[in-house]
Amino acid sequence: MILSRVARGAAGVAVLLVAAEVAGRTGLLDTQIMPLASTVLAGAAGLAADSEFLHDVSATVEVWAEGLLLATLLAVPAGVLLGSLPRAETALRPVIEFLRPIPSVALIPLVALIAAADGAMKVTVIVYAACWPVLVNTMYGLHDVDPVAKDTMRVFGFGRLAVLLRVTLPSAAPFVLTGVRLAASVALVVAISAELLAGGEGGIGVYIVRAGSGYRIDLMLAATVWAGLIGLVVNALLVRAERGLFRWHAARAGVTQ
Repeated sequence: MILSRVARGAAGVAVLLVAAEVAGRTGLLDTQIMPLASTVLAGAAGLAADSEFLHDVSATVEVWAEGLLLATLLAVPAGVLLGSLPRAETALRPVIEFLRPIPSVALIPLVALIAAADGAMKVTVIVYAACWPVLVNTMYGLHDVDPVAKDTMRVFGFGRLAVLLRVTLPSAAPFVLTGVRLAASVALVVAISAELLAGGEGGIGVYIVRAGSGYRIDLMLAATVWAGLIGLVVNALLVRAERGLFRWHAARAGVTQ
C-alpha cells in the first residue's frame, strides 16, 4: 500500500514536470521567465556539489532544527498543563485563538529590533509559528484519552501524577508527534521566509535572493526544489516514526500501514 501511494505520487510529479517541459519547449511558457523543467532539475543536481550552497542549506537546517526543538520543549508542557486543567484552558483559549492566526513573518520587523543577532531573530519567529500546532495537538490528545482507563487507574488507588504518566501521556503521544510533524513543515517555511525578508549570513532564502539579484531564475527555482525536498524528507521520516512508534494508534484510527 505504501509503495502504491509513493508510485502514484511520483507519477503525479513526473506528469507535472513533463507538462512544464512541453509548455516551455512549445513556447507556451517564456523560458526567459520560467526556465525549462530540465534546466531547473539540472541546476538542482549541480547545487549538490556547490559548497557555498551546501553551507546555506546547513544554515537553514540549523535554525529550523533549533526553532523546532525549542517550540516542542515549550509547547508540549504547556499543552499538557492546559489539557489537564479545563478551567485554565477555557480562560486562555481566546488568547490562543487570537495569537495563533497572526503570521509570524509579520513579526519579523519587531523581533529584529528586539533580537539583535540574526540567528536569534529567525529562531524566535520559528518558535512562535511552530508552537501552535504542537500546543493544540497536545491539548487535543489529552482530551482524547479514554476516561474509562483513567477511572480504572484511580479505582486501583493511583494518584493524578501516576494516571498522567501511565495513561494520559502515552495516549496523547501520537497526537503530540503529529503536532511536531505539522510544526516541522511550518518551521521550514518560516525559516526560509525569514531569510528572504531579513537576509543574513547564510541560508536557502539568502541564496535565492542572491540568485535573483543576478537574474538567475533557474538557480532560484533549483534552490526552491531543494527546500521542497528537505520538507518532503522530514515529513516522510516523521510519518515513519509515527507509524513505527504508535502502531496501536494507527490501527485504532484505521490507517493502513
